[in-house]
Amino acid sequence: MDLKTFFKKPLDSGAGKNPLTQVPHGPLLIKDVIAPPAIEVDFDCLKIGDWYYRTLFVAGYPRFVSANWLEPLISFNHTLEIAMYVFPTRSEEVLENLKRKVGEMEATIQSDMKRGRVIEPSVQVALEDALSLQQELAKGAERFFQFGLYVTIPAKTKADLDKTTKQIEATLSSLLIVSKRAILQMEEGIKTTLPMGQDRLLVARNMDTTSLATTFPFTTSELSANEGILYGINSGNDSLIVFDRFSLENANSVVFGKSGSGKSYLIKLEIVRSLMFETEVIVIDPESEYEALSHALGGEYIRFHFGATTKINPFDLALVSRNEVESELNQKILSLHGFFRVVMGNLTPSEDAILDRALVLTYKQKGITPDPETQKKEPPLMEDLYKTLVGMEEPLARGLADRIEKFVKGSLVGIFDQQTNVEIRNPLTVFSIRDLEEELRPIAMYLVLDYIWTKIRRDTKRRILVVDEAWYLMKFPDSAKFLYSIAKRARKYYLGLTTITQDVEDFLSVELGRAIIQNSSMQILLKQSSAAIDKVAGVFYLSEGEKQLLLSAGVGEGLFFAGPAHASMRVIASPEEHELSNTRPQELEARKEGRPTFTVETVSDEQQSPLA
Repeated sequence: MDLKTFFKKPLDSGAGKNPLTQVPHGPLLIKDVIAPPAIEVDFDCLKIGDWYYRTLFVAGYPRFVSANWLEPLISFNHTLEIAMYVFPTRSEEVLENLKRKVGEMEATIQSDMKRGRVIEPSVQVALEDALSLQQELAKGAERFFQFGLYVTIPAKTKADLDKTTKQIEATLSSLLIVSKRAILQMEEGIKTTLPMGQDRLLVARNMDTTSLATTFPFTTSELSANEGILYGINSGNDSLIVFDRFSLENANSVVFGKSGSGKSYLIKLEIVRSLMFETEVIVIDPESEYEALSHALGGEYIRFHFGATTKINPFDLALVSRNEVESELNQKILSLHGFFRVVMGNLTPSEDAILDRALVLTYKQKGITPDPETQKKEPPLMEDLYKTLVGMEEPLARGLADRIEKFVKGSLVGIFDQQTNVEIRNPLTVFSIRDLEEELRPIAMYLVLDYIWTKIRRDTKRRILVVDEAWYLMKFPDSAKFLYSIAKRARKYYLGLTTITQDVEDFLSVELGRAIIQNSSMQILLKQSSAAIDKVAGVFYLSEGEKQLLLSAGVGEGLFFAGPAHASMRVIASPEEHELSNTRPQELEARKEGRPTFTVETVSDEQQSPLA
């Protein structure tokens, strides 16, 4: 049976049939398919399906405005339907009306002067404006228009609608715009903001050409500063995105994108360019993507694996700042609690208490107490804690000892059970953990982060700390909490934390992951998968257009957020930078065989990303 015959088939009213599931008489029209299930009209809002809508109209405008003065409304962190209506008027009619109004205002002023009254300032100002406009219209330098501005707010709940409405009214008030709700005209209001070009409310204001031009919000955010490094090209206006992340409230940044979107490429470019401005860079590299870059720039590449000579002792006190008010030993023990929860898994309150006693006793057996003089002694090792737990002769203590036995005399011996022999002296230091087993990577990342953090606290200078594949740390509450604490306190130590992840869903599913984003003033979103785009859009308040941009973006293209400003970005690089930063297997293979891999174009309208 074809569709036309199917839709024309009459309802079967047989017994036992549900009439609601039967096909209606006659063919279905397009409006039947796209129509909402129900529309509820209230005096100050509409409910269409499960969504609520409210329309505002602008009744008053400021006297003086600058270009792009509606940008706060356009960039508002909520989806809005904004409609502008411009109706041209005949200059002859306007000049006639102006002539009459000028005569009325002059008569009012003359009357007040004859009676000895003080001239009303508003009348004097209005007269000056009218005379100036009359002169410009007579010359033909200006034209006259009727302008209407309407905003429809969608929300999932009535409470969200009321909250967002108040926020928008406050934003408009800060621009000296008087907005009103379309009370008892909500149906006409939503039709006005639909893309039908019909102004059903007809609340217009007189505007000349110059004033009207300032209302058009077709300008993009300029992110070109006098200092900073080049991140890419603004796709909206082809200007350079030159920015200093340390000029923001904090220097933290997050980079989200699917695998192959160009995240590591972008960060390598940032590292190369930051080093030229005497910024020290430290990288935690889970996949050895920064090895070639480190060797080329003369950096220090520290690799962790079985049999490696580089060691970090979790109990080391040598790097803790001597300027801190709190006890160094107490700080280290608190940090070790988090470290061993990552190593051992979840601990009960009783196990946590036993671990605390064992840690204090382990340091005490080495002669280390809260007295600063004793803290210069050689710190204990993992083996010392193991012996302390075994010697406590308690079942719970023995269970804790069993959990770390493999690090002392089992299959994982030689990883975390020796004194520290690593020091950060190079402007570029990379810690590689690629050769460690999957289960050891979160432990190693926590340990390296703790080591770096104590170094940063001791010696404050301009630094960037890059944590690649940060979702490893978000898998465990304690390591996630530690990363969040660094993000929150980094500003005090002149540090910028860069968090990179391709597993966006895992990162955003943790509350601390969202907190890290909120504590990062710079955010870069590259190409996203369709499975993760809704979560990303919810966290970053993306519009539908921005969502589509991220879904269809090429390699090295995305959105760049820096404080309140944001723009679409395209990454660019020089041939030398590209050779250092690129790790695509195809290009690496071609480079080995001597085949050309990259060509450079001058910066122009036609320039494309070298990643594409």
